[in-house]
Amino acid sequence: MSVAAEIEKADMAAAEAFAENVGGILNSGAVAVMMSIGHRLGLFDLLAEMPPSTSAAIAGRAQLSERYIREWLAVMVMGGIVRYDPADNSYRFPPEHAACLTRGAPLGNLAVYAQPVALMGQIQERLLACFETGQGLAYGDFPCFHEFMEEDSGQTVVAQLFDSVLPLVDGIVERLEAGIDVLDAGCGRGLALIEMARRFPASRFLGYDLCADAIEFANRKVQEEGLANIRFEKRDLTGYHEKARFDFITSFDAVHDQKDPQALIRGLHGALRPGGVYLMQDIGGSAKLENNADFPMAAMLYAVSCAHCTPVSLGQGGLGLGTMWGWETAEGMLKEAGFSSVERNVLPHDPMNVWFVSRV
Repeated sequence: MSVAAEIEKADMAAAEAFAENVGGILNSGAVAVMMSIGHRLGLFDLLAEMPPSTSAAIAGRAQLSERYIREWLAVMVMGGIVRYDPADNSYRFPPEHAACLTRGAPLGNLAVYAQPVALMGQIQERLLACFETGQGLAYGDFPCFHEFMEEDSGQTVVAQLFDSVLPLVDGIVERLEAGIDVLDAGCGRGLALIEMARRFPASRFLGYDLCADAIEFANRKVQEEGLANIRFEKRDLTGYHEKARFDFITSFDAVHDQKDPQALIRGLHGALRPGGVYLMQDIGGSAKLENNADFPMAAMLYAVSCAHCTPVSLGQGGLGLGTMWGWETAEGMLKEAGFSSVERNVLPHDPMNVWFVSRV
């Protein structure tokens, strides 16, 4: 039967409802791109500090073009993010909205995660070629990637590092205070490691990452702060092999991007001394598609996987496991690597991430 014939048989009421849903998806996608622009320009932070104001007043405070600000505000109004009063042409950013769209917001800054939506549009042509060839991409193909990951790490890891994350590892704070050797594998710009180096001056910290620009940024930060107990090295972790060098190893949202995650985890196990601990954070979705229907922002995570994590792994000649490789897969790899115990943790205020504590 032809496609036209199949469509003629369709329930048109259901078809119209679905079309309305698609329209909402397109509308929300457009709002997300404009949210990314607002975040990058600091407009949400500015609006949170201002009383109801005209577009001219907002543009003046931001030192930006009024015409562009006015059009951006129109998107925010239509998206239900900003309130508009036609009586005096003023715009108001409710504090309830600022609570999740500003830097340092109590509910986390969700505007940070609008950036990958905009980024996917920028790499669309490259991604189309990947679909045709099956080949991958390099980290350098993604503009502003490390800036985004630094912001994400600031919220996901650093903001809860000392109160919630490190306490998952019994006794590690005391060991860090006494002085141990620590590695962050796939450290990016090293934000979490730098925070630990500040807090625990008796310990020694080392960060490895594949990307030279991220490592250069991290080392500049270390020099600016005068930290003597931390350094960063550019290193491809493919075939990683160091024996009994570290007491504590971490990796934050890094393992699933690797060429061979299982080999890396096995190598990290070997790099730990007796009594050593590996703390691994990753996305907490399931390896089974059908289990993720209610997982937070699952569609976006699969999109990020398709546009970034999968092609970056394939670009290294890797497996392309993707963002949603699943906690089951991660847990299985940790056990296969030979850890004596593997504990899976989900923080009550952070359902999106999973934290594995694995001991030698």
